[in-house]
Amino acid sequence: MNLHQFALTAGAALALLTLDVHAQQAVAPSSAAVPVSAAPEPSSTADKTAEKAALKAQRKADRMLEKAVRYALAKDKSVDVTRINVRARSGAVTLLGSVPQQDQSDAAFHVAQAVTGVTSVENALTIKAAGQ
Repeated sequence: MNLHQFALTAGAALALLTLDVHAQQAVAPSSAAVPVSAAPEPSSTADKTAEKAALKAQRKADRMLEKAVRYALAKDKSVDVTRINVRARSGAVTLLGSVPQQDQSDAAFHVAQAVTGVTSVENALTIKAAGQ
């Protein structure tokens, strides 16, 4: 290798090294503060998966609470449960349907209130005679 080839090789290597260092400096994180509005949103696949899992768990808890209220109503012999539907959303229970007498509506309300996990009860039961 002669002196001319050595100078060309060294110059090329120096040029590549300079470009590499320059590129790394451009990519290096800045110490300047990033405004909150410019920050990326935290909605990642993991966040969405966790949100779906939480919703699924909440629906399961709602179904279990509905089942517990229906069971408690069925155990109470003073309430005709044949036309009563129970809906639960995060501890809030709604009684839907009809019963033949007002005292059964009141009893259903109190039975539902006593179930563990119930935070509130909306009594939307209507009074209809047995044949209606």
